[in-house]
Amino acid sequence: MPPVTLADRRLLRHFLASIAYRIQKTLAGAPASYADFRAAPGVRTPHQLLRHMSDVLGYARMTFSGGQWRAHSLPTFDEEIARVHEQLDLLSQAVTTDEFRQFTPDQLLQGPLADTMTHVGQLAMLRRLCGSPVPPENFIIADIRTGNVGTHQEPPTSADGEWYDAEDEPW
Repeated sequence: MPPVTLADRRLLRHFLASIAYRIQKTLAGAPASYADFRAAPGVRTPHQLLRHMSDVLGYARMTFSGGQWRAHSLPTFDEEIARVHEQLDLLSQAVTTDEFRQFTPDQLLQGPLADTMTHVGQLAMLRRLCGSPVPPENFIIADIRTGNVGTHQEPPTSADGEWYDAEDEPW
């Protein structure tokens, strides 16, 4: 396995912070009914998605330290939110201090981290489907701070009220 550079570790940690930022953006202002909103039979609820995201992140973390990880469902949505952020934190710490054993940084990014970000997008889509869309923002200039993987995230720096909605698209 090629050596892992400080730049690799920083980029992975920034991606983890981006996941945390987008989770909190998606959850901010969500109605109470959102946690258990089911778009169709067999589709995960936001509560279930967060549990699954904890599983994916826990799996990624276990590639550093060994062992197994399987998240059981927690009773409340707030507990699931706290756990997914805890998993982000533990993985961010592992990326900083532990040796990459099973996967390269590229594999970690293309696998569990990309999968987790996909699920963040599903959370956002479910917000829209339940009638409470996430306000638009230009994420390229968002104040995402490497290492900040907790629930407290900076407010949007560029709320984008002029972004097109689907019915406004010219095609």
